[in-house]
Amino acid sequence: MTLFLMALGMLLTTVVLLGIAGFLVFAERRVLGLLQNRHGPNRLGPFGIGQALADALKLMSKENFVPAFADSVLYRAAPVLVAFSALASFAVVPLDRGFSWAGNWDIGLLFILAMSSLNAYGVFLGGWASGSKFALLGAVRAVAQLVSYELPLGLALLAVVLLSGSLSLNGIVQAQWVPYIVLQPVGFVIFLIAGVAETHRLPFDLPEAESELVAGFNTEYGGMRFGYFFLGEYLGLTLIAVLTAALYLGGWHGPWLPGWIWMLIKTFAVIFGFFWLRASLPRPRYDQLMLLGWKVLLPLSLFNLVCTAFAVALWRLG
Repeated sequence: MTLFLMALGMLLTTVVLLGIAGFLVFAERRVLGLLQNRHGPNRLGPFGIGQALADALKLMSKENFVPAFADSVLYRAAPVLVAFSALASFAVVPLDRGFSWAGNWDIGLLFILAMSSLNAYGVFLGGWASGSKFALLGAVRAVAQLVSYELPLGLALLAVVLLSGSLSLNGIVQAQWVPYIVLQPVGFVIFLIAGVAETHRLPFDLPEAESELVAGFNTEYGGMRFGYFFLGEYLGLTLIAVLTAALYLGGWHGPWLPGWIWMLIKTFAVIFGFFWLRASLPRPRYDQLMLLGWKVLLPLSLFNLVCTAFAVALWRLG
């Protein structure tokens, strides 16, 4: 019975996450329209919400065509791997005190990092298997970007692990007698910047730069295979927002309201910040993107980790 309830819960969670990803497409268009002083979608359905449904219907009804010059097996597997790596990560994300579908794993943070790293394989395989120069260049850019920003992101998380003394997401949230954004402001900024780069969001969407690479690593994809890449991006965006809320903003802690509502409020506040960045910042050059990762964020994350280790050691000795 327990396994059945867990499977049912995971199925419901998957359906909800798919719905959230679709809603974020609509919400992003409305928010960008508001921030840029123009109309967002407002024709199809109430408040234009039917536009997102029409996009989903369009993707599902398109033919799943495989180019003759593509590696058919890897071409088909890559988008599924990207979507699966994002969906699987939510199994250990707590929405409330002690509540996550896979239970309170002692290595929950490591599991999420392992699952998110599979995204790099999916992106690279998609670009390489397409047999297109534009797609291959986009895939190389994507993998280089993921490797460059995975390091400072991991080091920022190590500082949180030192403060909390746990790799469990539940343990990290429970250890926050004060939100870690207060104790780790530098780590928070590093994590947020690296998270934007990990999800290929503007202004760090160089692997998909339309003006340079047509559409990047997914140039040769259409239909629901393109939809899986699209889904993986928005699920990755949601995952980074949930982790930011859990690791730096106190998770479910908050007055009056139930914990899961506080978790949702903090998550959607971070997502709104991502939308705001897209409306505000221009895309940098690729060399500037790599320089920021290796010469600014990596040394800064190492410095932050060393300072945190000294502070924790002094606090425990005192």
